[in-house]
Amino acid sequence: MGRTDPADPRAHDRQVVSDFVERFAAQLVEAGMTRMPARVFAAILSSDAGVLTSAELSEQLKVSPAAVSGAIRYLSQVNMVSREREPGSRRDRYRVHSNQWYEALANRDNVLKRWEHTFRDGVADFGATTPAGRRLAETLEFFEFMEGELAGMMRRWREHRERVFGAS
Repeated sequence: MGRTDPADPRAHDRQVVSDFVERFAAQLVEAGMTRMPARVFAAILSSDAGVLTSAELSEQLKVSPAAVSGAIRYLSQVNMVSREREPGSRRDRYRVHSNQWYEALANRDNVLKRWEHTFRDGVADFGATTPAGRRLAETLEFFEFMEGELAGMMRRWREHRERVFGAS
């Protein structure tokens, strides 16, 4: 994150944070997320409080407030961050919740249901015995299977999380 004073005991920590943010953001980009939302998400996720303001994000990532704003808008739309008002201030801050991955997967359920509906219609439209209809039927079966498995997996995760981290 720019030039740091090696005598500053926090210098190493800032560099460690910066390295993590860029490394994890690159992995999110490889998985299909655009670069700026990936960097913003990684920065918030790796902050001690799990919450940062737009100004803090802009400073840490060395980007414009407009870039942060666009990234936050995207991350909010896909339920990866939430916006809250800083107490006693008009400034917003952005939070990643401790159960972020659970929430992100749970919110995908609506997307899966819409896809299943579309694939079901496609099978009916193309006919289950046609090559395209068979591919769509197999895709539909995959998503129905995943939806069923995901429900059980999420239940097991909640139980595991409570054993490891206690009730939240």
